[in-house]
Amino acid sequence: MVAGWRYLLGDRALRLLFANALLFGSAILMVVPLETVLMLNVLHFTPWQYGLVVGLPCLGGVLGARLSPRLVRRFGIRRVLIGAGIARTPWLLTIPLAGQGFGGLVLLSTVSFGLLLCAGVFNPAFAAHRMAITREDMMSRVLAGWSVGGRLTQPFFIAAGGALATVTSLRTAIVVAGILCVTSIPFLIPRTADVPSYR
Repeated sequence: MVAGWRYLLGDRALRLLFANALLFGSAILMVVPLETVLMLNVLHFTPWQYGLVVGLPCLGGVLGARLSPRLVRRFGIRRVLIGAGIARTPWLLTIPLAGQGFGGLVLLSTVSFGLLLCAGVFNPAFAAHRMAITREDMMSRVLAGWSVGGRLTQPFFIAAGGALATVTSLRTAIVVAGILCVTSIPFLIPRTADVPSYR
């Protein structure tokens, strides 16, 4: 794990991708409990409505993963990484606009679907790119360091989100998480990175 951190932090391309993944993933997880409280305690969604908002948009992730190889073949992996990587970031900022009733249900479902669709396109290309720029003998160490790094970082964002919502409001904390999500964009792809191709 330590060797994996040393290697990925010493490589500029991997270091930027790692920062992007940590910031984006942590911002998403920061919102999850806040959005749950918003839906159940503030907007008073019923259990089936909550389940619908959480479950149905997952089809967007499946669809995105199916589209990803086709998009890469057509536009190239670099464009897909940048395009889908940017497209997945602004969705959280629209969550505070949700109100009660059918309109709020549609808005939150659309937000989740759009985010998961873009992430579904991005993630396979991202994984392929990360593997392509990682030395083969360091692959398992980098993956271990990457995974543990996320698990060590994300709980702090979740706790910070709860604390921020307590001293401000749920919607304010969600907006802050959305801003953090957008700030992951500059770390997306090094301009000189070599990228693999799908076969």
